[in-house]
Amino acid sequence: MGTRRRAKKKEQSEYFFDYSLLFIVLFLLGFGLVMIYSASSYSAFEEYKDTAYYLKRQLIAVILGLALMIVVANIPYHFWERFATLGYLVAAALIPVVLTPLGVESHGARRWIAIPGIPMNLQPAEVAKIAMILFLAVLVCKMGRGVRTMKGFITMVVFPLPIAGEIYVITKNMSSALIILAIAIIMVFVASPDYKKFIIMALIVLAAAALVIYLVVSGSDFLEFRGNRIRSWLDPESDPSDTGFQTLQGLYAIGSGGIWGKGLGQSMQKLNFLPEAQNDMIFSIICEELGLFGAVAIILMFIMLLWRMMIIANNAPDLFGAMLVVGVMGHIAVQAILNIAVVTATIPNTGISLPFISYGGSSVMFLLIEIGLVLSVARRIQLKEL
Repeated sequence: MGTRRRAKKKEQSEYFFDYSLLFIVLFLLGFGLVMIYSASSYSAFEEYKDTAYYLKRQLIAVILGLALMIVVANIPYHFWERFATLGYLVAAALIPVVLTPLGVESHGARRWIAIPGIPMNLQPAEVAKIAMILFLAVLVCKMGRGVRTMKGFITMVVFPLPIAGEIYVITKNMSSALIILAIAIIMVFVASPDYKKFIIMALIVLAAAALVIYLVVSGSDFLEFRGNRIRSWLDPESDPSDTGFQTLQGLYAIGSGGIWGKGLGQSMQKLNFLPEAQNDMIFSIICEELGLFGAVAIILMFIMLLWRMMIIANNAPDLFGAMLVVGVMGHIAVQAILNIAVVTATIPNTGISLPFISYGGSSVMFLLIEIGLVLSVARRIQLKEL
């Protein structure tokens, strides 16, 4: 009996735990809390008479998210496989709830659901992202080699469309809708070795984007306020007090930071000059206070995070585990790239948060749950297989 216990203990000790991944996530969370306090203390005091108002709310979400991450990391990831279809349906059902009395409106957008008794709101789009990762991972496994065919490709792309459509039409959240579609494309890209269709799709998307920009520039109003965003992106100085205001203020913050920055807490743009300083535009404050050095350091941390996930995906015990990690990796990569691209005026303003750093309870909580799934997959990797 004692020999069996020793053998079992030895077998368990051979399994892998990615402490590097955990350290990177904790660093980004800690850095995010510091930057949220720095970026929001002035506006929080003006509005709530409490400089730490946003920090406290974010800290609650981080603590709850870490607790959920630990729980998920200790549950075998195959346990969630049976809930894939249910998660898809729940995500689809939650989105219209924002139109009910439980819906919460903020900054002209109705995208959140109030949770009684908890000082934070639930954003259904965040639920949809993790539900879509789980659903598509199961779908890839069920389809097997069929995912490499055109029929399989179309199936993988079609299933996210209803959820993405709901998010765009009901909550007017184009960025989250695009992220869900991007997650699907990345997962099927990894699962299928035939890249011709992806090249064709990329060319079609680029042509469509060019057509949209041409129509907007020529004066077409078919995109309504989104057309104004594109115009202000192309020439922010054409309307510096309205549509181009946030873009210009963000660029001022980045430019004034120089190489080393003004110093932590020394930003001028956060003093009611830059809208959403603690949310979508927090990267501008990082650039202003910590300079190019701080911005590059954060980008390198994200690259290291994605690299660790890639290692876990490559060594996952099975296809389902690998696809789960690929989905999470795609989500974080796309969201980080889009946020930095928006802040630096590389693409039009879409209103998207920087993972783990921007203020947002739902976002950080569900990102940590996704990290829990990645750690669960990593724990099932045997060291001898690395």
